[in-house]
Amino acid sequence: MKRVAIAVCLLSAASGAWAQIPTGNWVKRTAPPMMMTVEPAGPGIKITYRMLDPSGKPINQSTMTVVTALDGKDAPTLVDGKETGQTMATRRLDATHTATVIKMQGKEIGKSQSELSADGRTLKVENEMSALNPSVGKQIEYWDKR
Repeated sequence: MKRVAIAVCLLSAASGAWAQIPTGNWVKRTAPPMMMTVEPAGPGIKITYRMLDPSGKPINQSTMTVVTALDGKDAPTLVDGKETGQTMATRRLDATHTATVIKMQGKEIGKSQSELSADGRTLKVENEMSALNPSVGKQIEYWDKR
């Protein structure tokens, strides 16, 4: 259950962060402080999320990963290499936009859309997690290339 809670927490903050993201490290501007590492993986990408301490260094705790072909098919999210029951179905819309559907145990719990800036240094992510908490509505976050 702890793994599921960690994954849901991370996903609510970073679920749609997958446009044509350049590989490397990205840091979220607002709390909770997080780093996203993007690596090539076959026809798609592997994304690893880590929480950061106040100095900006990764905290030695659970990490969440997802490998997606950006084809709109469900991809399992893993926490420390173990499945969480959560999936993300991410579809590349064009070179700078994606759309993601997040599910827990097959039931949709949220949606996300991302947009990469023209200079490739900023990622804007709009999360809609109302299935988890109807009072939350849309949340917008920004990630900067490190």
